[in-house]
Amino acid sequence: MKSTTKEAGVAAPGKPFLMRVGIGLFGIGMLAVLAVFIMFAAGLENLPIWLSVAAGVITPLGLLLGLIALVIEARAKN
Repeated sequence: MKSTTKEAGVAAPGKPFLMRVGIGLFGIGMLAVLAVFIMFAAGLENLPIWLSVAAGVITPLGLLLGLIALVIEARAKN
């Protein structure tokens, strides 16, 4: 009796790889934005530049990758 198993390296058919990367980057960027707001509300004035850059660059990059993945998926269905 054979049992079928999925290979470990194969992604689920639900979401493409680019979409997963975009969601991950967007989530990390939103955590950075939240950290910046919390630190600013706590009274800190000199925030780390890497945190501000992460909040300003990673969030829109993740959104852009997610939108590109949606367009690619929509074109592939047509």
